[in-house]
Amino acid sequence: MTTYQIASLIVLGLAAGTLSGFVGVGGGIIIVPALIYILEMNQMQAQGISLAVLLMPVGFLGVWNYYQAGNVQFSIALLIALGFVFGSYFGSKIALQLPEYKIKFIFAMVIIIVAVDMLWKSGLKWWNES
Repeated sequence: MTTYQIASLIVLGLAAGTLSGFVGVGGGIIIVPALIYILEMNQMQAQGISLAVLLMPVGFLGVWNYYQAGNVQFSIALLIALGFVFGSYFGSKIALQLPEYKIKFIFAMVIIIVAVDMLWKSGLKWWNES
């Protein structure tokens, strides 16, 4: 791995971590596209690496800040994590049987749908502010 690639990956982690701490996103929305377009990985490699990042306690300091502010309910987080363990297993099994272009299409549609919904709902509130 070149020095440029190592630096790019650290900057990518910094950007994803900052966005994750700021608005709760990082892996799928930042890491996956960056690995595809900057490091020219395929969709499956990018998704695998994004999931591997979750294996490490990478969000600990961000969680700590939110916990200190009273914004973490560990019982809810643990239930989601339990579902995530099995969901990631079955989701990866399904994804690995599909052609990459179908996964990219589904990935893009999920991002578009969520983005449009959030823009619409938050935009209406912002627009109606006095």
